[in-house]
Formats: sequence, C-alpha cells, structure tokens
Amino acid sequence: MSERLPQLSSLELISALQRAEFRIVRQKGSHVRMQHMDGRVTTIPVHSGRTIGRGLLRKILRDTELSREELRDLL
Repeated sequence: MSERLPQLSSLELISALQRAEFRIVRQKGSHVRMQHMDGRVTTIPVHSGRTIGRGLLRKILRDTELSREELRDLL
C-alpha cells in the first residue's frame, strides 16, 4: 500500500515543482500556471492559509507525470 499524500500549501508545491524544472509561465488571479520544457503543464490555485486537497494534488501529479515518491524527494 502506498503512503498518503502530504499536506502541502500551494507555495510549497510550487517550490517543489520548480526543483523539478517546472517554471511559472503566467498567473491569472489566484491561479499559477506552470510548464516544463517538455510541454507538461499544470495549474495550481494559490489561496493563503489553505492546503491543496488530496484530489487536486493527485490531479497535479497526473498532469506533471510525477509519482508520490518523486514529489516527496522534491520537498
């Protein structure tokens, strides 16, 4: 059985993705769009004081093609 997803704020997740060579390409309102050089793209909501929900974090991991273990290593 795999480990649970960590509780992350949007800023922690953005920092982790930047270490995975994603870069911020734009921000519209409270949503940050990040893109990798190979074309993978994801959008992260930035709401202060709130964590990213587990379902949304799973969707972001699917979009970025990162595993839970890879994310944990980036943190």
